[in-house]
Amino acid sequence: MANIKSAIKKIRVAARNQARRKTVVVAVKKAFKAAEKALVQKTAEAAELVKIACRLIDKAVSNKVIHKKTSARHKSRLAKKLNAVK
Repeated sequence: MANIKSAIKKIRVAARNQARRKTVVVAVKKAFKAAEKALVQKTAEAAELVKIACRLIDKAVSNKVIHKKTSARHKSRLAKKLNAVK
């Protein structure tokens, strides 16, 4: 455990940021999986779910929660599957 005051604060801040980022990552994963599931089942709202997932991915990138190349890969995969369904 840290003894220095600034180190203790840094640990608290890191834990708070980690919790905030985790909620964003979980939301992105849920949206991605929901979109993929809709694409596999070829449901009517698949395009809307892909749009929502891409929006969440972009928000995560702008807040620097996930890397922009990771987001590009995920969005590309969703777009590829969406185009295959259409």
